[in-house]
Amino acid sequence: MKTSRILLALTLSLFAFSAKAASKITSPDGHISVEVNTTTGHLGYTVSRDGRVVYSFRDIALSLNKTSFPVGKIKVGKTVHVKNSFKPAVPLKFSTVNEDYKEATISIGSGASFLLRVMNNGVAHRFVLAQKGDVEVYDEPFRFVPAEGFKAHRQTAPNNFNTSFEEAYRHETLAEWNASDRKMTTLPLLLSADDDTQLLVGQSDVDDYPHQFLYTDGEAIVPMYPKAPLKWEPRGDRSETITEEAKYIAKTSGRRALPWRWVAVTDSKGIIEQTLPVQLARRSVLKDESWIHPGQFSWEWWNGAAPFGPDVDFRSGCNYETYCYFADFAAKFGIDYILLDEGWAKSTRDPFHGNDNLRLPDLIKYCNAKGVKIVLWLPWLTVEQNFDQLFKTYAEWGIPAVKIDFMDHADQWMVNFFKRVVQEAAKYKIIVDFHGAFTPAGLEYEYPNLVSYEGVRGLEQMSGCRPENTTYIPFIRNAVGAADFTPGGMNNMQPDQYRASRPNSGAMGTRCFQMALYVVLESGVQMLADNPTRYYQNEDCTRYIASVPTTWDETRALEAKAGEYVVVAKRKGSKWFVGGITNGEERDFRLKLDFLGAGQHKLTAFKDGLNAGYQAMHYNKLERDVNNSTEIDVHMAKNGGWAAVIE
Repeated sequence: MKTSRILLALTLSLFAFSAKAASKITSPDGHISVEVNTTTGHLGYTVSRDGRVVYSFRDIALSLNKTSFPVGKIKVGKTVHVKNSFKPAVPLKFSTVNEDYKEATISIGSGASFLLRVMNNGVAHRFVLAQKGDVEVYDEPFRFVPAEGFKAHRQTAPNNFNTSFEEAYRHETLAEWNASDRKMTTLPLLLSADDDTQLLVGQSDVDDYPHQFLYTDGEAIVPMYPKAPLKWEPRGDRSETITEEAKYIAKTSGRRALPWRWVAVTDSKGIIEQTLPVQLARRSVLKDESWIHPGQFSWEWWNGAAPFGPDVDFRSGCNYETYCYFADFAAKFGIDYILLDEGWAKSTRDPFHGNDNLRLPDLIKYCNAKGVKIVLWLPWLTVEQNFDQLFKTYAEWGIPAVKIDFMDHADQWMVNFFKRVVQEAAKYKIIVDFHGAFTPAGLEYEYPNLVSYEGVRGLEQMSGCRPENTTYIPFIRNAVGAADFTPGGMNNMQPDQYRASRPNSGAMGTRCFQMALYVVLESGVQMLADNPTRYYQNEDCTRYIASVPTTWDETRALEAKAGEYVVVAKRKGSKWFVGGITNGEERDFRLKLDFLGAGQHKLTAFKDGLNAGYQAMHYNKLERDVNNSTEIDVHMAKNGGWAAVIE
């Protein structure tokens, strides 16, 4: 990241700041305008896109232990115009991220200020504190009022703050949401209008502070925050129950910036291409990032660790022979890692001893000889109880990555736990994948060894993972950061025919739907969730899946309508990968390949077969020469997909 820091300094010095004191701030391209309410004691602003009001924030406030803001007169200071670019260590959309925004500091009383940033595709705000010592934050309220006609697409929480962020999305007006049996909603939240105006609501740079939840009173959307926990009681081997809470939501430094609250204002294609979360996050604090290697994992939990091919002459399970088989598979297809999920350890409370059948030291040697690395699964409580020795020991064993699970709350303590984990892991050059986790909010850019989070309704939900929900993920959950969805099912079924369970797990949607997810979804970790035997039986599909990168240089949305379909092209080096998925409606598109460079290219595509609407495993493989003037007809069956590589 040294190069990007130098680049940041150079670009800031090259672009002059424009200074203008006004209550109206316009985005650099002129499409978004923000009118700030300067009425004494009433902090808020209204956002318009191309002259149409799309939402307003009202009664924004901050309640501390000694005072509340705003206090007295509200005054908009000078507006600065900033353009710059930087390179994230784990690029999920673009290897170079460009910024172009105007920002104003607003006076709200002595001891705090309010920062307002207006970008070409969104608006963000945050409080900045200038208090002595520590402060207790009691609340950070607002009233967010979308214009009429917007429908909310939201992930609910069970009317409390204990959630793994894996619920299916609901699609409701504010009135329907208000009448719902589940009013609490997690971030991010998507609001859609009939003209394809999309409002994506999120947060970034959440540090030493709780995550935000939302609910509605039918007119406005308002925030809720979990209180800071004071006491816990054990709950099994992987969690705790909070038994006493503080009156405050955070006790934190009085000299700091609070999290960014942001709303992307764009259309469906713009949601796919936007980079607001990384722009608003902190830059990496790691001096050396060369050891961070995102990649693909071969995973045994979803398929029951039960290979069944003609070459299987051993008892399958969480044992040495089975994992050697997984390692052989990974080595053959160039997969970086194998994941040892629950069952590898002698006890879930003991992270240092494998079960008697595993022969962990021998397995590590075997995998190393194959060029494959081992990833270990752990409950978060076991990590916490063995914090001092865990990562040091794993580094000595040669374990380069961990999957940590079951963090089912999002208060200040748990946010700080996430940070302590990735800080400690970074000391020993270990990457982290959080499961049973809240959604990304900036830590993954400050510590890029945090390569993915779950916080999504993924394939592990089996019959609960339906294509009509998955087609929303690129526009909601994945739009704020990496999501470990665990795709790759080869036993494919249409939803009305689904009959499957471990060890013969099944995936809803067509074969091409599953293959396209490797391009459509974003994650520094991509699982191959199915059985090696099934992948051997479908080698052409497997070779395509194994060839798809997990980081990208460029992203282009070719076709998109939130929750209905998406077709995206992504470039890594000189290769382009294209993935498309649709919901329960079959689709036809004519794709222009004008994003290609000059000259002839070879396209290899996997498309839904004529019978894929009934027999979801039916697909056809297409190979042909193309160039940047070629147009391709793409048909997707219901719950179908299309996947290609162009090189």
